Amino acid sequence: MPELPEVETVRRGLEKLILGKKISNIDIRYPKMIKTDLDEFLKEMPGQVIQTMGRRGKYLLFYLSDKVLISHLRMEGKYFYYPDQVPERKHAHVLIHFEDDGTLVYEDVRKFGTLELLAPELLDSYFISKKLGPEPTEKDFDLLTFEKALKKSKKPIKTHLLDQTLVVGLGNIYVDEVLWRAKVYPAKSSQTITKKEARAIHEQTISVLEQAVDMGGSTIRSYTNAFGENGTMQELHQVYDKAGLACSRCGTIIEKIQLGGRGTHFCPRCQRRS
Repeated sequence: MPELPEVETVRRGLEKLILGKKISNIDIRYPKMIKTDLDEFLKEMPGQVIQTMGRRGKYLLFYLSDKVLISHLRMEGKYFYYPDQVPERKHAHVLIHFEDDGTLVYEDVRKFGTLELLAPELLDSYFISKKLGPEPTEKDFDLLTFEKALKKSKKPIKTHLLDQTLVVGLGNIYVDEVLWRAKVYPAKSSQTITKKEARAIHEQTISVLEQAVDMGGSTIRSYTNAFGENGTMQELHQVYDKAGLACSRCGTIIEKIQLGGRGTHFCPRCQRRS
């Protein structure tokens, strides 16, 4: 957490709260979060105006006057906007103050999140270096290219989907949901995925992530949007965190295994090993 739907929900919220605001100063309370030169970061940010908000995979993009601020929320990152006084918050690590006295606060319990400031012309090469796959849309996520990539890998299909090279945005929660809907066993080798299974995974990846965006993401433990509201997609989860419960499709008890160090939920009947 957060995965693509949560990051997109945060993006949409911030778009309503901070566009057009001019940055007056920055308060960095945990410098290790800043992955570009800290002195340059502190020098360049004041005076920048937030023009638009964007997203690439799980990365949140702040398009400024002449820079791009790249934010990765990792496991627990979240943003809150305060129009005037900022309350004392234990896990507030970056505070972006605006000229109108408002403040955007980045909080992160685990301190895993990152912030990087780049020139706009370096953005494409930045994401190329990350080897990110296409966005999970009908326009960008090509089925034939997906099928060819699967045939080149012996990785378990779940692990492969998590590495962001086939398609961006899937994390542990939504991969479990996609593979349950597609009726594919999570540990099945990518190169043994059939055309029918690949088509189902492709279709369900787009469908699940679109639905999750519409539902404002999933709140499992601590995720909230920019307004402090919970997502509701967790109400529609069919397999994630359902170990020991009956599969809603066939009634078989949902199992949980460890795969690549990640807890993995599946139905042993709907998602047969063979």
